[in-house]
Amino acid sequence: MEDQKTFKTNNQNIFVENRQKISITEVQDVESFDDELIQVSTPKGKIVIKGLNLQVQKLDLEEGKVIINGSINAINYIEKEDKGKSFLGKILK
Repeated sequence: MEDQKTFKTNNQNIFVENRQKISITEVQDVESFDDELIQVSTPKGKIVIKGLNLQVQKLDLEEGKVIINGSINAINYIEKEDKGKSFLGKILK
């Protein structure tokens, strides 16, 4: 498994412009993409962008930034799993 980049700040910014352009900081990787769904991994978990005609305009993993263009319909956050807890421990949280 590759080493994940650690960022100096704990602030993640997501900027959506007219539902046509989205910029995300603290990006570690783009895990999958097509013209309707893009999945991005960050230190805090995954972000899934859904829409139409989605394109990764810019990806700079050194800066930890991605810019996506297209018709954005949804942004979903998937929190990072805590691998140290058991299934029962997660339920009784």
